[in-house]
Amino acid sequence: MKQQFVETIKIKNGKALALPYHQARMERTIRRFFPSFPSLASEEIKLSSLISPNEEMHLYKARVVYGAQGVEAIEYAPYKMKEIHSLKVVEDNNIDYTYKSTDRSALNALVAQKDDCDEIIIVKNGLITDTSFTNLALFDGNRWLTPKHPLLLGTKRAQLLEAGIIQEADLTLEDLRKAEKVSLFNAMIDFGEREVTEIFLPDSIE
Repeated sequence: MKQQFVETIKIKNGKALALPYHQARMERTIRRFFPSFPSLASEEIKLSSLISPNEEMHLYKARVVYGAQGVEAIEYAPYKMKEIHSLKVVEDNNIDYTYKSTDRSALNALVAQKDDCDEIIIVKNGLITDTSFTNLALFDGNRWLTPKHPLLLGTKRAQLLEAGIIQEADLTLEDLRKAEKVSLFNAMIDFGEREVTEIFLPDSIE
């Protein structure tokens, strides 16, 4: 099966944001899966050269697909943030999404378990990880804590950690139960734009 990976980049008012973070993650992925790739300095994978937004793109998403030959496709589309008011906890001890693959079948299978909720929180080996498409942080009344071992090391998460806005911790269902609210964030969703208080936990912890 052909391996493909993706970077989703926010374009705001004609400017592509956080490109160094996306570039670093793409290069890590290429080193891991395509070690024979000619050069990580190649213009073929230099996002600052490849992404070409225009001033009319007020809030757009650039989807960059890449693989063994470098960048294979770049798609631009207007972005509308998903409404999320409720989260359901689901468990999968085997899921692995360390690298941002175009194959989301395992994540989609978990989303199918969300019932009437808007989105899921994935628990792996007893610890909180991510939703199906964002990193997250819990507010304990004093600090914003983000899982130390998320499914995916997100670019927005990296920025928030560097800024000291969130802190890493091993978070359990008990921590989730006690949390005042949950913030969801990714490259497209800024910290504070999606905060959720309606969480459906397994019966054993409610």
